[in-house]
Amino acid sequence: MHTDTERCVRAVQSKDARFDGVFFTAVRTTRIYCRPSCPAVPPKAQNMEFHPTAASCQRAGYRACKRCRPDTSPGSSAWHARADAVARAVRLIQDGIVDREGVPGLAARLGYSTRQIERQLLAELGAGPLALARAQRAQTARLLIETTPLPMAEIAFAAGFASIRTFNDTVREVFALTPGELRARATRPRKAPALAPAPAPAPGTITLRLPFRAPLEPSNLFGHLAATAVPGVEEWRDGAYRRTLALPYGHGIVALAPRADHVLCRLSLTDHRDLTHAISRCRRLLDLDADPVAVDGQLRADPLLAPLVDAAPGRRVPRTVDAAEFAVRAVLGQQVSTAAARTHAARLVTAHGVPVDDPEGGLTHLFPTPAALAGLDPETLALPGSRRTTLLTLVAALADGSLALGPETDWTEARERLRALPGFGPWTTEVIAMRALGDPDAFLPGDLGIRRAAEGLGLPAAPAALTARAARWRPWRAYAVQYLWATDSHPINHLPA
Repeated sequence: MHTDTERCVRAVQSKDARFDGVFFTAVRTTRIYCRPSCPAVPPKAQNMEFHPTAASCQRAGYRACKRCRPDTSPGSSAWHARADAVARAVRLIQDGIVDREGVPGLAARLGYSTRQIERQLLAELGAGPLALARAQRAQTARLLIETTPLPMAEIAFAAGFASIRTFNDTVREVFALTPGELRARATRPRKAPALAPAPAPAPGTITLRLPFRAPLEPSNLFGHLAATAVPGVEEWRDGAYRRTLALPYGHGIVALAPRADHVLCRLSLTDHRDLTHAISRCRRLLDLDADPVAVDGQLRADPLLAPLVDAAPGRRVPRTVDAAEFAVRAVLGQQVSTAAARTHAARLVTAHGVPVDDPEGGLTHLFPTPAALAGLDPETLALPGSRRTTLLTLVAALADGSLALGPETDWTEARERLRALPGFGPWTTEVIAMRALGDPDAFLPGDLGIRRAAEGLGLPAAPAALTARAARWRPWRAYAVQYLWATDSHPINHLPA
């Protein structure tokens, strides 16, 4: 997109917010970079240059606009709709892997050399892994500065900086303000702040806004998460979906509530170094980096789907914060009701999950890790024998690393490995690809709800015929699944009262 100069200029001149995060506008005369929808008077076309990432702008010597705050714009949907090495690298960097394991750790997870990864990222994004991680650290630091009373020294290390001096220098270079000046600006009232603390937050709680591209239809997104919530791990309380999070340095509890132009996120973390990772997981859970205009435009071209899209545009795919957890839950949900799947999962949580304290609600445990489930006694599982074998084989493969499910996973390879396990048919494999791996083109033609919806709309109900018809929906078939599921009155399609 950023190489199409004429299209970018038109987007900037029309202040088109749909392109926020897709590319960034750098102004040569002021040495400032902005989002396309910046409310300032657009610069002359000859003074603009366009970059694919904020890190690329910073690497070229530009600082963030204080008015439109381009570093807080939604992320590009491209990195969540692709499975190539660059896209997987971006997802890992967003997860904070460079801060925890360095560039060699990033390269090892992708199976490339550090030189190959740096070359590919620089060619496509205009910045290498260190520059991308630095830009993310700067944004994390800004969040902590503006939304918490933490001392600056604690913020520096929580954001991933190696020293306070590096923290101070980076903040001044990226935002043209010192950390103290950033905090002072945040305390002054503003008409429409991009990030603002909620009133009277609980001690130790970080409150922030998660931006997204409009529109967003929350009914199936939050309805699905609430209706399938595992007791003790997830709950719907006071208009928010709450759950526990297992994080690299500790654990946390997050509450996510839909709002008109953002998702309100309240995070309670045992270690603030997990903030970047937690935000990345929450955005992935709610599919907030999706591009609903592109998705709905493609699906609306089918006259039989168009009425569903027009009735509730902006449906997202409810995903997960932990791919391994979802894979286990997918097996527990095979051929049983939603209530039965929750019951089976709750038993595992009570027996094998790590207890946590939740002063504000009813959360009690972290979902058990594959390592904790690897030693399960099959006789304690109230499941048919074949499903016991499926579950035990899955957790063993996850625990020993022979099956990897995460941001770095190649979707095609993961499908092949899942299909090789006993008890993994097309439905289980595709639902894991859709919700755990984030493949936007995953499809469930054999799902009973999909077949009923297809028949009601006049689409072919037979799996093979429906798959052939769904070719015109590619690469967004996972979103078509959400629209088809939404034709049912099941609780997953409705926000709880």
